[in-house]
Amino acid sequence: MKTVPPVHRIALLFNGGKIYDRGIITGIGNYLSSTRASWDLFLEEDFLCRLKGIERWQGDGIIADFDDPLIGEALAESKLPVVAVGGSYENERAYPKHIPYVATDNFALIKLAYEHLIEAGLTRFACFSLPEAQSNRWAQEREKAFRRLLQRDGLRGEIYRGLSTSAPLWDSAVEQQIAWLQSLPKPIGIIAVSDARARQLLQACLTAGIAVPEQVALIGIDNDPLTRTLTRVPLSSVIQGTQSMGRTAAALLHQMLHGMPSSTQQILVPPEAINVQASSLHQPLGNPYVMQALHFIRQYACQGIKTAQVAGYVGISRSSLESHFRKARGCSVHDEILRFKLAAAASRLENSDSAIADIAQNCGFKSAQYLHTVFRREFGCTPREYQQEVAAPLH
Repeated sequence: MKTVPPVHRIALLFNGGKIYDRGIITGIGNYLSSTRASWDLFLEEDFLCRLKGIERWQGDGIIADFDDPLIGEALAESKLPVVAVGGSYENERAYPKHIPYVATDNFALIKLAYEHLIEAGLTRFACFSLPEAQSNRWAQEREKAFRRLLQRDGLRGEIYRGLSTSAPLWDSAVEQQIAWLQSLPKPIGIIAVSDARARQLLQACLTAGIAVPEQVALIGIDNDPLTRTLTRVPLSSVIQGTQSMGRTAAALLHQMLHGMPSSTQQILVPPEAINVQASSLHQPLGNPYVMQALHFIRQYACQGIKTAQVAGYVGISRSSLESHFRKARGCSVHDEILRFKLAAAASRLENSDSAIADIAQNCGFKSAQYLHTVFRREFGCTPREYQQEVAAPLH
């Protein structure tokens, strides 16, 4: 007779609206689907409104995001098995005591982004962070990592925190960001502590006419697909190991539920990789006309612009621009526009199951057939074949 594993009631205290938290929740789900663990999950999207009284919750265990200090305070008196998830700390004493802690490795996140910018040939660096606050401790830890890396390499770098994101302060925040960007030596590589912060800075660059990535190469952290849809220039981003964090946290709690002693050490989970996009692909360019043209192309290629419109933006004749382009890039303006549109289409094919006709339209191709023709010529396969063979599995 088969034994049925006991059903445990588990609270997941995470913000389902954040890509970081959703990755951890997905990892927990992956662990459950690959084991005989049977959990009845309590998951509130706005869990902070339900924290009052959580210590009296009649369940069997809790996995919680300890980046928010309110959670640590609320669970301090809990008698239930608790596994904490959050950011790593330079100071060991900052970790909660007597609780297993699964951390995203903040130093490794910044180091991966920093080394990517170095490989792009940059020698000047800055960090765009968040105002100091208890709820932003992870951002301050990323600042510390940035400082340590620069100090190790004998370099000086700028850290700018700016204003917190809010509607009343938005105009002031953007003005201050632009003033900071204009004050920086160029070219420069900037690491933003999150994709949300990177998107704000990217928009400020576009508003101020600062070429990305020729003058400012920018990289964020989170690999948030929503952020990618909101930026004209595709944003490079460090992919955190959130699913691995979720699986590790679930495994720890599973052991605790079955009477095994809990490990109170910190388990640091490294980042997975960088999703490299146009925002950080710095290429030194001495030609100001070509730099301006590329700035315009990256913003508007997918709207079907022509060479004449690019020349009009730069303020020189079409033939002059073509001449500058061939010397600096070894291709025509039309080729550069097409290259950018193809890269956008390939990215859409990899990350969505949208209809080919919709992708063609969104990426500036006049028809699905034209995209099909160009794709076959450039890649040796059709868009659908590319989607099936190259695309990562959709989740």
